[in-house]
Amino acid sequence: MRVYLLVMLLAAAVTYLTTPLARWLALRTGGLTAVRERDVHEAPIPRMGGVAMLIGIAAALVLASQMPFLADVFAEDTVWWILAAATVVCLLGVADDIWELDWVTKLMGQVLAAGLMAWQGQVQLFALPIGDLTIPSATQSLVATILAVVVAMNAVNFVDGLDGLAAGLVAIGGMGFFVYTYLLTVDQNADNYSSLASVVVAALVGVCVGFLPHNFHPARIFMGDSGSMLIGLIIAAAAIVVTGDLSSVALTTRQQFPAFLPILLPVFVLMLPLLDMAMAVIRRVGTGKSPFHPDRLHLHHRLLQLGHTHRRAVLIMYLWTALFAFGGAALLRWSTEQVLWTVGAGALVVALATLGPLRGRKARAEEAVKV
Repeated sequence: MRVYLLVMLLAAAVTYLTTPLARWLALRTGGLTAVRERDVHEAPIPRMGGVAMLIGIAAALVLASQMPFLADVFAEDTVWWILAAATVVCLLGVADDIWELDWVTKLMGQVLAAGLMAWQGQVQLFALPIGDLTIPSATQSLVATILAVVVAMNAVNFVDGLDGLAAGLVAIGGMGFFVYTYLLTVDQNADNYSSLASVVVAALVGVCVGFLPHNFHPARIFMGDSGSMLIGLIIAAAAIVVTGDLSSVALTTRQQFPAFLPILLPVFVLMLPLLDMAMAVIRRVGTGKSPFHPDRLHLHHRLLQLGHTHRRAVLIMYLWTALFAFGGAALLRWSTEQVLWTVGAGALVVALATLGPLRGRKARAEEAVKV
């Protein structure tokens, strides 16, 4: 565990220290987020924070490759393929942060990055760890992998609409996912706790934590597409790696249910981004618009419309993410009934906090009627 925490700490420190450099680069190249109708900020903000996050991940992985504890993880080139794909998608995001690419170009770049990561089966979905269910052909496996990664990247990108939101959600969800991968590795390998998924997620959580002080409201820099697509790709890669490392024969019935979740793009980790993206696509297509057409109807916009402040809206979404992410990880140690009761009670508390402004609005309306 200490090795993973060291990787996390290094990633956070490097990202924190290099974020001012990314901000300077954004200012010099014109990588600014203009004030648009759908935005909540009131002045242009530099983006390209993903550059610092990429540097943080790269530094953490290079350090991790020198640790004897993680020798088995770096015995193969898989981690470097992940880093290569992350670099491609980050550069794609940098181009978009500066020149605002059209959605077709971005989608093609995302497919290219996901395909690079899956090249020669380095990071690819071959089977589900439930009943030895395999994907029939190499082509279908490649398509499934690319689809999973592209969906994850766009889910994070869709939810990146408030200061500190995407970085915080992925940091919290990633920590829950890290707990899940670490505990699963401990259960599977009594003599060796090294795990590629755990080290990748540890680096991911670290860069998000390191970036947050610069990005929390009021933000001095945004991560931009260079950051949102980067962290979406990394967490999808970790999910796919977990699936490839598991064997249904070695899993107990208690473990099989949570082991299936990585195939669904860590639903417990990316619950809010995936839900927000699904609602946005249905909403836009239903009105005859492109799925990528921007609007002010995302989940975070709705929280602001309820009457929450910027920071409180972000914190409420943090709570929902923590509830789902750690609830999923808890399935490795608690029974399904215990998890459902605990998550249900937590959901009730968070729901009350979410709808709190409605109670105040009703009270003010009643007071106005009396007057």
